[in-house]
Amino acid sequence: MRYVRLGSTGVKVSRICLGCMTYGTTDWRQWVLTEEAARPFIRRALEHGINFFDTADVYSRGGSEEILGRAIRDFAKRDQVIIATKVHGVMGDGPNDKGLSRKHILDAVEASLRRLGTDYIDLYQIHRFDPETPIEETAETLDSLVRSGKVRYIGASSMYAWQFLKMLSIQAREGWARFQTMQNHYNLAYREEEREMMPLCADQGIGVIPWSPLARGRLAGSKSAHTTRSTTDEFQKRLYDTQEALDGPVIARCAELAKERGVPPAQIALAWLLSKPNVVAPIVGASKPHHLDDAVAAAEIELEPEEIARLEELYRPHPVAGHS
Repeated sequence: MRYVRLGSTGVKVSRICLGCMTYGTTDWRQWVLTEEAARPFIRRALEHGINFFDTADVYSRGGSEEILGRAIRDFAKRDQVIIATKVHGVMGDGPNDKGLSRKHILDAVEASLRRLGTDYIDLYQIHRFDPETPIEETAETLDSLVRSGKVRYIGASSMYAWQFLKMLSIQAREGWARFQTMQNHYNLAYREEEREMMPLCADQGIGVIPWSPLARGRLAGSKSAHTTRSTTDEFQKRLYDTQEALDGPVIARCAELAKERGVPPAQIALAWLLSKPNVVAPIVGASKPHHLDDAVAAAEIELEPEEIARLEELYRPHPVAGHS
């Protein structure tokens, strides 16, 4: 496993990040793996050399954090792993149980620390932009968490580039802790982030850790499989079902190159992402053993410039998706 710097920080993370949204309780989503089924994946990730794990408080309403925290305590040394989690989503029925207000962030970070069973979070991320809370309130609160030692670094997730730059500018103006990462919706079949967000991150030294790197399995060749997730995940349908005609040629080209290389399409799609200069680590979910194996193998594939050009040439513009 290779390790690279996380954004402009000095901390080193594996080139693959294990996403833990898949682990939790079926009360939240039917396709989620329970703790007994999830633990072998976390253990296997560690055996592969993966030291970077991403979750969020909203995943299974805290269940994912609890499973990850217990697994890390059982299978690893806390100081040898990088734990990332997120805040913003709805965590209760009250009017303040969501968003990026000072109240909700402070309540949420304490709850995440308890569930993870740790006294600090390596990377604390805002899960989405909150238009109802002043940016200064959010940024100052995140800075206070870094200064307190409860959070080591902070990051952001899907939003428009102008929103992200505005937040970065306020952090710089006030001398507050700065976002080091952007967790955005970016893959071979959805490249709208290349218009503004990716250039902005490159200019500002922001590490990119893309979510849905395989377009919810479509780039892995599993679109036709009628799985529980494919038939019940409404967010997935909003992201990709309306774009099938646009995605089809790109998915087919990925499969074509994979066949020529003699590897699964997932490895080609992830290798393409890893070829981008400021992509640190795609966030890969794993519910079958080969998912992890393919991800780790992809980190060793070096695509030729002409192969990258072939993969990219069929792309057509998409509506923006994933910011809410």
